[in-house]
Amino acid sequence: MGSRTLPIAWWGLLSLVVVLSACTPAGDSRQHTTPPVNHATPSTGASVGGPPCTPSVDTLPAPPAGYRLVGEDVAVPDARVMSAEDSGEADPAARLFAKWGLVVRAGTVVDLRVAPGWQDKARLGWGGTGTPAATVTVHACAPESGQAQWMAFVGGTWVAQAACVPLVVTSNGQNDSVNLGIGVPCDKTTTP
Repeated sequence: MGSRTLPIAWWGLLSLVVVLSACTPAGDSRQHTTPPVNHATPSTGASVGGPPCTPSVDTLPAPPAGYRLVGEDVAVPDARVMSAEDSGEADPAARLFAKWGLVVRAGTVVDLRVAPGWQDKARLGWGGTGTPAATVTVHACAPESGQAQWMAFVGGTWVAQAACVPLVVTSNGQNDSVNLGIGVPCDKTTTP
């Protein structure tokens, strides 16, 4: 090898090692976990006995402007109406889609579900969960830095038709309800 080829090969090998070390799986037992906030059950990864983390898109010090709290651990948009567009889904209960971010306190596990009687009219989904469903569980694993108090998840609500959709949020054994205007506002004429 020439004297110029050896340094280039060495840098290539070093770059490969750095990239591969950044790809360590989330459930790897070598990674450290941050204790959960509010005594919630940790959700660090399937290989250590906890449920897998829901993929988040951002960490936040607090829920952003334009969001309201539902209970102590979840924040939803405070918009009167969320725009709903054709979803392209085959499921009749998921004909329209309103994209919005869910914000969950770091270190908590929350269940979100459409209210009873709405299972055939609405669906939910965040964090790349795949198929829209009537019930979704979000595992907001605390970030390794331990700095962020809230986690943001991409997703939204699917509906059969524009409606004021009632959701039930369960966290730390407490149920809270919230109505979301999907394509129409929630008022006395549209509230279920």
